[in-house]
Amino acid sequence: MAVIEYFAGSHGTVALTLTTLVFFWGGEAYHRAWARPDAPDPTLNRLGDFLSGLGAIGLGIALLLLGDPLLAATSGLLHALGKFGSTFHRPGTPIPMWPAAWPDPFRSAVLASRLPAMLATTVALGRALPEVWSGGSFAALAMPLTLLGCYLLWTKADLLLFGVGAKAPRQISTC
Repeated sequence: MAVIEYFAGSHGTVALTLTTLVFFWGGEAYHRAWARPDAPDPTLNRLGDFLSGLGAIGLGIALLLLGDPLLAATSGLLHALGKFGSTFHRPGTPIPMWPAAWPDPFRSAVLASRLPAMLATTVALGRALPEVWSGGSFAALAMPLTLLGCYLLWTKADLLLFGVGAKAPRQISTC
């Protein structure tokens, strides 16, 4: 076990690295789905959803291995539910017991999955600020600020995906 940890690091960080690769692959599928003149290509868009669902499962496992079961359940599972639901649900098809006037429940689940992680990142930022104010390095702010920036970009992309049944902007990349 020590040899594996020496070469690969912790299991949680390896899982997070592999998850990131899956999310990039899903982002490429989304990019191709929306880059065509007849955008979006529904098959490629669903492939992006499916790959992001796999990435979300990996994210949940990574967060669990890194010791954060609450964030694993809220961010990982909710995100996976939303992405897999979006993979298999055809836009415009009614969902049993879901009012048609309400937003897509699967896209909404993905959007809701961002909130716990954004809250945790904001708390981490709040903890780092006193350290910086007392003369510490600004490097302590780099990770939480970068994560918040990423979450805001991903949230924007999630909102754009609500318009899958309609014409939406061409630039989409999301986890």
